[in-house]
Amino acid sequence: MKKALIIVDVQNDFCEGGALAVPGANQIIPYINLLMEENEYDEIILTQDWHPENHKSFASTNGKKEGETIILNGIPQFMWPDHCIQGTFGAEFHKDLNLEKVTHTIQKGTDIEFDSYSGFQDNNGKVKTGLDDYLKYHNIELVEIVGLALDYCVKYTCLDAAQLGYVTCLHFNGTRAVNARPDNGKDAIYEMVQNTVTVLG
Repeated sequence: MKKALIIVDVQNDFCEGGALAVPGANQIIPYINLLMEENEYDEIILTQDWHPENHKSFASTNGKKEGETIILNGIPQFMWPDHCIQGTFGAEFHKDLNLEKVTHTIQKGTDIEFDSYSGFQDNNGKVKTGLDDYLKYHNIELVEIVGLALDYCVKYTCLDAAQLGYVTCLHFNGTRAVNARPDNGKDAIYEMVQNTVTVLG
């Protein structure tokens, strides 16, 4: 069975000192590097949040406070600080992440109107990123997923992978939750397990 490692959004803005820093984010990078070193993956794929300026998911764009929720294009949208703006240092992959074996990069959140937590599609489910096509083209059947953040982009990437029919595994030691709301991380794990995602220690 051909397998891929999907590394979700290990970017400066989500790491220590970033605009939307995930607690403990830097601690997962050595674990992810070790996975790439010790395992034979057929594909290693990065996802990259890649927002235009004034993205509609930014609190500043809407004159809202960070942490509020608005309805954006018919669905709830959490209001985030400005982050991962195209071409900025914050959008770059963290310098400690080993990129030598990476075979492909998927950029998401590029449409100013729609956020995109999942590596597969935007939050409205309308626009695909090309990740599913890429995996199918390379005959990938099993995906292992790590990265940031557990309760948002990692969760939705895992759920979409499982729904699309991939054998889907989450490396618990390779992710951290932003916990924008209390218990988001625990709830995310429960939801994934309920949807056939295997959680590896």
